[in-house]
Amino acid sequence: MAINFDNALGVHQYSLGVRAQRAEVISSNIANANTPHYKAKDVDFASAMQAASSHQKGLSMSKTTDKHFDLTALSQQHVQYRVPTQADTGDGNTVDTQKEQAAFMQNALEYQMSLGFLESKFSGMTKALRGD
Repeated sequence: MAINFDNALGVHQYSLGVRAQRAEVISSNIANANTPHYKAKDVDFASAMQAASSHQKGLSMSKTTDKHFDLTALSQQHVQYRVPTQADTGDGNTVDTQKEQAAFMQNALEYQMSLGFLESKFSGMTKALRGD
């Protein structure tokens, strides 16, 4: 009997990629906090997860086998400009550093949770294979 990883691992395998992409976007926002006319961005998590989970079944990069992952599901198409929460300071920059730092920390915690869930899933599969 073959193991179906989509069923065994659930959404956690997809959320790791989306959370990693979101960490990059938020890091870019923080790095550009003093750049004039820089607009803060964020990942639309719901649509990115939808795309990752639906495209993952048939990922499309240049692939030599049908079992390769399609990383186009994690492209920049789900990155959107964030609605500013502070008044314009005159330079056109919409980054709120405190909000970005809080979002980064929350995303990091959620990434760690997904890793923990995956670890638990793999541990369960290992025990099943050993017959424990």
